[in-house]
Amino acid sequence: MTRTPLTLKIGAEERVALENLSKIEGRSVNELLCEALNNYLSRQDPNRLQGTASALRAYRKQNPGFTRAIDEFVEAEAHFEDLLEEGLMQEQLGPVQRKVRDILDS
Repeated sequence: MTRTPLTLKIGAEERVALENLSKIEGRSVNELLCEALNNYLSRQDPNRLQGTASALRAYRKQNPGFTRAIDEFVEAEAHFEDLLEEGLMQEQLGPVQRKVRDILDS
């Protein structure tokens, strides 16, 4: 099996716990994380993901240009204050956020 590098951000406590477990079990942190990930994925219901994919396909057929979703997004941006964005400076916003703000502010 080909392995692909992945960057993972975890808290300091989790990192220490993994390092301690690695020493106790004599296995690398990478091995522990791979095992944990495989255990998690094996417990997931594949039908759940298929149902989500089916729902997205049905929505695309119903609304191919995503116009309703875009309209709802713009409506929410215009009427609801986003507390997370409140403290962001203009240069911290992504291109879509800047465009929406420019349109709303004009």
